[in-house]
Amino acid sequence: MASQNEREYQIAPDLKISRVINGMWQVAGVHGYIDPTSAIESMMNYHHAGFTTWDLADIYGPAENFVGDFRRKLSKEKGKQALADVKALTKFVPNPGIMSRSIVEQSINLSLERMDLKTLDLLQFHWWDYKDANYLNALEYLSELRDEGKIKYVGLTNFDTERMQVMSDHDLKLVSNQVQYSLIDLRPEVKMEKFCKQHGIGLVTYGTLCGGLLSEKYLGKPEPLRGDLDTASLQKYKNMIDAWGGWSLFQELLRTLDEIAQKHGVSIANVATRYILDKPQVAGVIIGVRLGIAEHITDNSRVFDMKLDDEDREKIKAVICKSQDLFASIGDCGGEYRH
Repeated sequence: MASQNEREYQIAPDLKISRVINGMWQVAGVHGYIDPTSAIESMMNYHHAGFTTWDLADIYGPAENFVGDFRRKLSKEKGKQALADVKALTKFVPNPGIMSRSIVEQSINLSLERMDLKTLDLLQFHWWDYKDANYLNALEYLSELRDEGKIKYVGLTNFDTERMQVMSDHDLKLVSNQVQYSLIDLRPEVKMEKFCKQHGIGLVTYGTLCGGLLSEKYLGKPEPLRGDLDTASLQKYKNMIDAWGGWSLFQELLRTLDEIAQKHGVSIANVATRYILDKPQVAGVIIGVRLGIAEHITDNSRVFDMKLDDEDREKIKAVICKSQDLFASIGDCGGEYRH
């Protein structure tokens, strides 16, 4: 079995997170209705299996409320001391425009109230429009709220390396950036990893399983039509695969991953996750959870019971080298949100 420290990452002096993080985008509404009671029960199952870190946002529908309900249930069943293990990493995703202290604080207060917290573990900030430099004001106010104790640490979501340099020049202290990183999307390797290493910033990655496309379910299958893809994330990552190299090359990748998975007695998803977890600066990988609909607890746990060797990595690279350069076509991390 994996050692406990293999399952966790010290992303900041007093903040340790799970290396496999439960992603709550699936409750945002674009994936269909989620039953609250079933969702909270599912959250309990993940927590008890050791997956104690949650990634969410103020714009993910009832996600913050679910965290609050889950914390109350856990406290009632296991005692208040059990809450120390729960890490909930939320986001502040405002519309661009004037950023006043009151706008920022009001949003943070609402997140605290919904999540039944006095202090946010990590607030990940996202901004849609780089042309609007008010994002620097927002970060200044978030830093003030951190210094006052409402936020433990400030991180980012989908910012590029250039903007991170601007923040560093403004002496803003950040501990993380959440970016897309997968076998399909290796853009963080181009510039971001080096910058993050120099500045002690951890990467929290999403899209690592391409919404579920990187799995046995799609191995040897004909290219799906858009109507066949029943979640927003499947549709999003199918577009990414198209830009990367298309369905035929993707099938070649799946066959290679399946061969490696069988060698190690794990799943394709495990291999895809492990590959990214092994990357420098990656603190944790977010794997989406469909609360109350499907659970992948047992499968996710196997990630920690396997190691990729040099032969495995070379086989994967032999396929990836045939793909398109997404950094050239899309730009740095987050560029797909600002075209």
